[in-house]
Amino acid sequence: MSFARKCPIRTHSSPAVLALRGALTLALAFASIGVANADEAVAKPAAAVDELPPGQEVSNTVIDLAGWVVATKDSQGYPFAIMDKAAAQILVFDGEGKLRGAAPGLFGSATGDHIAPGIAGLALREIPGRDRTTPAGRFVGGFGPSIDAGRVLWVDYDSAVSIHPTATGVPKERRAERLASASPDDNRVTHGCINVSPAFYAQIIESTFQRGGVFYVLPDKASIAETFPEFAKSREATQGDEGARAGPAGK
Repeated sequence: MSFARKCPIRTHSSPAVLALRGALTLALAFASIGVANADEAVAKPAAAVDELPPGQEVSNTVIDLAGWVVATKDSQGYPFAIMDKAAAQILVFDGEGKLRGAAPGLFGSATGDHIAPGIAGLALREIPGRDRTTPAGRFVGGFGPSIDAGRVLWVDYDSAVSIHPTATGVPKERRAERLASASPDDNRVTHGCINVSPAFYAQIIESTFQRGGVFYVLPDKASIAETFPEFAKSREATQGDEGARAGPAGK
C-alpha cells in the first residue's frame, strides 16, 4: 500500500535544522581534536533529509542532548535518534553523530513516560487508554520480528515500542493527515509506537539502523534530570561554567 504525501520530501534544511547541524559540527570537532583547532575541522556536511514543517523549531534541549551524545560517545559508535514528544519530532544521526534526517512523528495518545507492567503481552485493543504512552528514556534497539507486523525496528522490545511507517488501516485515526499537519498538537494518536512517513522510513530509518542503534525519548512529565541524569549533570556544569566566565556584569 502506498502513501501519497501532500508535498514531496524536502532535502534542504530549515533554519532550525541548520542550527542543529552547526552545533553538532562543533561538538564533533571539540570531541575529536579539542577547542583550539575546532575551526579547522568544520567541513560542509552532506544534506540531511528535512521533513519538518516550515517554521517549526528544534528545541535547545534536543540540540544540547545531541551534542552531548556526540561529545561523550554515549551511543558507542552506533547511530542514534532523539525523539521529542512535545514537538512531535524525530531526529536521526549516523554513528559519527552527523544528522541524517529530521521529520515529524506520531506518538502515544496518552501523556506520560511510564511503561505499564505486562503491556507487551496485550493486543492493541486491550491496552487501556491511560497506558498508551511512548516511554521516555535511553533505549538500545534494533530490527527484529513481531507477531503481527513482520520485521520492525524495536526501540524497546520489553514494552513493545517500535518505529514504523504510518498505516491507513484505521481511517478515523487520520494518521497520514496528522503527520502532514504543521502543528504537533494532533500527533498523539498511537498505542505507544512511533510513526513516521513511509518515505522517511524507507530513506532514513531502514538504512541507518540496519545494525541497531540507541534511541533517546524526551519525557512528557518527568524531568530531564530524572530521564537522562548524566546529560543533565553535564549540561548544568556547562551552563555554570559559562555563567562564571561571563562575570558579574554578564560580559
